[in-house]
Amino acid sequence: MSDSTESPASTDGARYLAQGPRAGIRPYTRADGPEFTARARESRALHHPWLFPPTTDAAYAAYAGGLIEGRGRAGFLVCEREREGAPGGAIAGFININNIVAGAFRCGALGYGAFAHAAGRGLMSEGLALVTRYAFDVLDLHRLEINVQPGNTASIALARGGGFRREGFSPDFLHIDGAWRDHERWALTAEMTSPADPFAQS
Repeated sequence: MSDSTESPASTDGARYLAQGPRAGIRPYTRADGPEFTARARESRALHHPWLFPPTTDAAYAAYAGGLIEGRGRAGFLVCEREREGAPGGAIAGFININNIVAGAFRCGALGYGAFAHAAGRGLMSEGLALVTRYAFDVLDLHRLEINVQPGNTASIALARGGGFRREGFSPDFLHIDGAWRDHERWALTAEMTSPADPFAQS
């Protein structure tokens, strides 16, 4: 059996941790670097000034290495499934669970981004539903948080569409793009999700 951290999974035969009608989620691999960084470079205009995913091989190696090793984080690539005879496996975006705390808290903070070719197509909404269910059912988390800048309307729409509720506002919360930025706080708990979620058994 091959090492999942080294074998490329961006193929029709990708093994997903969970999948919906159009998207699947899987772990990062080191072999995803060329596709991920190319997508990130193509998406600079979409991402600025909200997020800055790695655009070079060296930056990706450091970024993905931490997610592959875990240590309080879990990373998922959202990939497009095969459709109408077109090959599947293309990376549509990414969703990471950062700052995972176990014990009585059982919480993690989500960070995510779509790539330009997939933006507005609903793939990230499906991916967020899959990651949410995986976090609650497999990782045994109780709460997921999203911190988003007020002007990032696309990210807020994704959080709201995923069932997250707005819990508050934090001035000067995170240092991004050279300054301390205000953020809205959104959260979802396991009790807020339905057992009848169509992705629960994916």
